[in-house]
Amino acid sequence: MLNPLAATKQPGASPALLAQAKQLEGVFLNTLTSTMFSSIKTDGTFGGGFGEETWRSMQSEQMADSIAQSGGIGLADSITRSLLDVQEAAQAPAQTSSGVSP
Repeated sequence: MLNPLAATKQPGASPALLAQAKQLEGVFLNTLTSTMFSSIKTDGTFGGGFGEETWRSMQSEQMADSIAQSGGIGLADSITRSLLDVQEAAQAPAQTSSGVSP
């Protein structure tokens, strides 16, 4: 089971980093839900045309946001861990070159 609070438990992760990771997960989920809705054939119940396309777009945005805010699919946690690893790797050579061992 996915832990919705996993991304908030990353040691060394700033609130800004966590927010960016969650936002990126939301963008991914929006793309995913938009694609899902585009494959559904309509029967004209909502009038069809531009109005229905706009409604579907808003629905996919809200659905993606809701999924991301309720814990998402674990992507934000993975992104946070990867970014922290990159930051640590970038700082390691600087520490080594100054004569301080990591």
